[in-house]
Amino acid sequence: MVNIRLFALTFLSGIGGFLFGYDTGVISGAMLLIEEDPRIHPTTLWKELIVSATVGAALLCSLIGGPLCERWGRKPVILLSSGIFTVGALVMGIANSREVLLVGRIIVGAGIGLASMSVPIYISESAPSNLRGFLVSCNVLCITGGQFIASCVCGAFSTMEYDGWKYMLGLSGVPAVIQLIGFAFMPESPRWLLAQGQTEKGRLVLETIRNDLRDPDFMEAEFEEIIRAVEEEKRFAALNTLRVIKQQIAGINTVMYYSAKILSMAGFSNNSQAIWISAGVASINFLCTFIGLFLVERMGRRKLVLVSLLGVVVSLAFLGVGFQLSNIYSPEITFLNPNIAEDACSDFQTCGSCTNQKLCGFCYLDDPSQGSVINGSCLTIEPEAPDFSAHGRCSSANQPSLDYILFAPDYCPSNVAWLTVLGLCSYLFFFAPGMGPMPWTINSEIYPLWARSTANSIATAFNWLLNLIISMTFLSLTEAITKEGAFYLYTGVASLGLVMFFLILPETKNKPLEEVEMLFAKPWSWRPRG
Repeated sequence: MVNIRLFALTFLSGIGGFLFGYDTGVISGAMLLIEEDPRIHPTTLWKELIVSATVGAALLCSLIGGPLCERWGRKPVILLSSGIFTVGALVMGIANSREVLLVGRIIVGAGIGLASMSVPIYISESAPSNLRGFLVSCNVLCITGGQFIASCVCGAFSTMEYDGWKYMLGLSGVPAVIQLIGFAFMPESPRWLLAQGQTEKGRLVLETIRNDLRDPDFMEAEFEEIIRAVEEEKRFAALNTLRVIKQQIAGINTVMYYSAKILSMAGFSNNSQAIWISAGVASINFLCTFIGLFLVERMGRRKLVLVSLLGVVVSLAFLGVGFQLSNIYSPEITFLNPNIAEDACSDFQTCGSCTNQKLCGFCYLDDPSQGSVINGSCLTIEPEAPDFSAHGRCSSANQPSLDYILFAPDYCPSNVAWLTVLGLCSYLFFFAPGMGPMPWTINSEIYPLWARSTANSIATAFNWLLNLIISMTFLSLTEAITKEGAFYLYTGVASLGLVMFFLILPETKNKPLEEVEMLFAKPWSWRPRG
């Protein structure tokens, strides 16, 4: 029989995961509209700040979340996160300047940080061992679902001038309010209650969320095992605090923050088109998470992570190759205006070499009657209006004269742009079933009860630190070492992660939380025994 209360608490706590996914994914499409809003007018630095401020706030609050979960319990922290999400959505929805928008992004980042470390622990401690991997992975399904819904919302508002991005960002307040109300009626984690000495209350909660899934004897055995583990950990707490806590790294998916921008860089010049293609890519991330739900209790955590990460490495390399081919076969510079011969960008020979320079853009005619890009030139970008050149036929003054004269400040029109779409789809096909849900699942399992909140918050904070580094440097990195160079760098980092996981990652499938700690009794015990 299905325990409705168990799945209800999974669903309601999973709204935190949905908001996590929505607020990190929505910025991908919203940024394309924010760039064109004269009230915001973000520079490259401000674009990176608007994206990465959320990650930075998540990093700090995931560290704070550990002690809060330990002192207050898991439930109050989840409720706090939903309240913060609501406030952040309101601030972003009314923002009329980049400063206010930044404040809103910081607020929702605080909610993400609290939710990302408290929700997996709560679900893990409430779930029976045979469903733990599945239910914790459901939280990641909510994250990818949030990213997909965010992409669809961005597509729906992509043609609304100026205020479209406000609706994209502000609508996250709706699920936040639903969680705030609904989760108030959910119980506290039974393991946390027992660790606090609230034995009768902990037993009652355990009985409530187990009565339809296990026979009374099995539930009683689980209760006694938790009590035994709590008492043992209290006796050896001083010794245990000296141990080194192993951590998982799962920061690769930050590339999703810039998915629409990546597609724009690949040659999809229409913002609405890039956003809807990004939504299609996000749907793969969402749908392939179901593969992880199906395989987690069959294939196991270790194999799923290794296969997933191997596919991610190959896909990142493929993305690098796609951008490199776009650069190699980019249109040539064929039109030189003698009146602007002194332009600092006039010496480049191809669109690729032109747009690889931060201050230069590619001006060209996209005439359907010619069937190809013609009369391309490299011109200096107008600092106050980066969608136009500073002078010449692609300047803001001359642009309205011909509809088919286009200016590409950071991309080249390309016949191989589909390679980027294929690379992103391949990346998410491999990432979603394994590297998406498994690090969160494993992190919620491997720590003993005495260190679970603190260790999980440290691991989550380290994850957000890597996300912060990538989101804060991605655009600058593409300018410094080219687009393909950035993805080749990510390929190398992911390859190192693959080797590390192969050496140290244990299997935790079907093991009670109280037994998982024994897997780390030896420093290199990567294979499960028995």
